[in-house]
Amino acid sequence: MIHPHTELRKVSDDIGHGVFATALIPKGTMVYVKDELELEFHPGDRRIADPRYADIVETYAYLDPRGVRILSWDNARYVNHCCEPNTMSTGYNFEVALRDIQPGEQITDEYGLFNLAWELRCCCGAPGCRGIVHPDDADNLADQWDVQLKDALSTYLNVHQPLLPCMDLQTRRSVMRYVKTGKGYRSCRALRFRHDALAISA
Repeated sequence: MIHPHTELRKVSDDIGHGVFATALIPKGTMVYVKDELELEFHPGDRRIADPRYADIVETYAYLDPRGVRILSWDNARYVNHCCEPNTMSTGYNFEVALRDIQPGEQITDEYGLFNLAWELRCCCGAPGCRGIVHPDDADNLADQWDVQLKDALSTYLNVHQPLLPCMDLQTRRSVMRYVKTGKGYRSCRALRFRHDALAISA
């Protein structure tokens, strides 16, 4: 589920649509939480290859650490990539605001954590744009991303969390343990899935 203070808008003819903040979303706020309404497509699910659904699943679903494709039921599926994003996926199955997101600002994410099977050309226009998002970016950049995530989570308890009721109890306890004690941090590396493992099991 995407944060309630967001809306879908057209970005451009080339990019299509994106998700924009309708109010200030402070640093440390959960911007997306995987909730019980998200659609799951397990390996071998016939819908993945069904011509009626294949393009939608391929375009809008992300691959989780189990090798399951997750398709958001709401506007979360339209969040675009940026090499200098204002949100990022944590190892706890939610995305957090890395900094204050201003009203009218586009919500952006790091696709390098989505277990891409191939390279994705990027034209985000950020000063640090990598040009290409590589499938192994998570291996090479996870340490850097964890620094950003820990900094964002340092304000987790100080901001309103409207998505908290959508988080499962076990995850909520894990997050609270970390933000209160500094122990048990779950790295964004926990999101990594190895595609060769999927090929072997298929």
